[in-house]
Amino acid sequence: MVAWAISRQSLLKELLTDPRVSKDPRQHWPTWINGEVSPEWPLFTWVAVQNMFTAYGPDHRRLRTLVAKAFTARRTAALRPRIEEMTAELLDTLAATPSGEAADLREGYAYPIPIQVICELFGIDDQETREGLRRCVDSIFHTSADPEEVTRTYEQMYVIIGGVIAHKREHPGDDLTSGLIAARDEDGDSRLTEQELADTLLLLISAGHETTVNLLDNAIHALLTHPDQLELVRSGQASWDDVIDETLRVQAPVANLPLRYAVEDIELDGGVVLRKGDAIVAAYAAAGRDPELHGEDADRFDLTRKLKDHLAFGHGVHFCLGAPLARLEAQIALPALFERFPGLRLAAPPEGLAPVESFISNGHRTLPARLS
Repeated sequence: MVAWAISRQSLLKELLTDPRVSKDPRQHWPTWINGEVSPEWPLFTWVAVQNMFTAYGPDHRRLRTLVAKAFTARRTAALRPRIEEMTAELLDTLAATPSGEAADLREGYAYPIPIQVICELFGIDDQETREGLRRCVDSIFHTSADPEEVTRTYEQMYVIIGGVIAHKREHPGDDLTSGLIAARDEDGDSRLTEQELADTLLLLISAGHETTVNLLDNAIHALLTHPDQLELVRSGQASWDDVIDETLRVQAPVANLPLRYAVEDIELDGGVVLRKGDAIVAAYAAAGRDPELHGEDADRFDLTRKLKDHLAFGHGVHFCLGAPLARLEAQIALPALFERFPGLRLAAPPEGLAPVESFISNGHRTLPARLS
């Protein structure tokens, strides 16, 4: 598969709001329409799902409207006490790490908060179901997966999602899954098809935690590898919001997001033409480091940087609905960690930390640290 990677921030913003750019392969990607995309392709799920992620025009507005009411400012703010409680519990667990041993802050801190928040929002209480969802989501983001893993994950994901839907139909509650089921069952296919219901759950559960995991992981890593910047926060010369935005700029949680498609020929500056049907990748990580916007030191993590513009949460009609929730989790989790463990430091050379095996997800496999 061949696609255009758009990495200049100004151009990417233009294309993300251009009605001549679609996310629906069924309408606008000849490769998909002609049956040339195999279920064994590592990005198959990213294209095959039927939800607002792959919707275009009226379909996107219909699906986004159904979900948007679940992520209102009031509902997000109401989660603060629960997130603070989770954070305190995890910090107590980390504090019990035997003296001299390193703690994995990705596995033991960055991961549990977002996955627990999203599962509680969707009323997923069963631990086995949560673990199954986590394994599947990790595999969906594993873009180096072999064909067997890709097809196995695709099948397993729908078995788990189908089980969640069936359980919530029998035992509805005050959760997002029950709300989506009600919208589907009350209005039938005119509002939400059964496939759209399953794929909307898949989108919200996977995107709802993976990106925040990477935001926390990358922010912690950035501060531990830039002690001068951490001191700016501790001295009050920079804020935790500065940390969050500069992390999102320098290390976007989603490095590259597939796929969009040219609805018609689009001529760009310099005579480059995106031909009708061409696939497009939004290169969010590169756009955050665009020297055209951020200067020659765009790669440098600098909390005092006046302009921290980024596209880490997307742009335009597909801007991430969960962005305020991700910010809230980071605003709580980051200061709590560094206040509890003021002597926190990495337990491995920064250059020795391996990235996750994905060209989509941008984080570390592990983040080992000494707590004191």
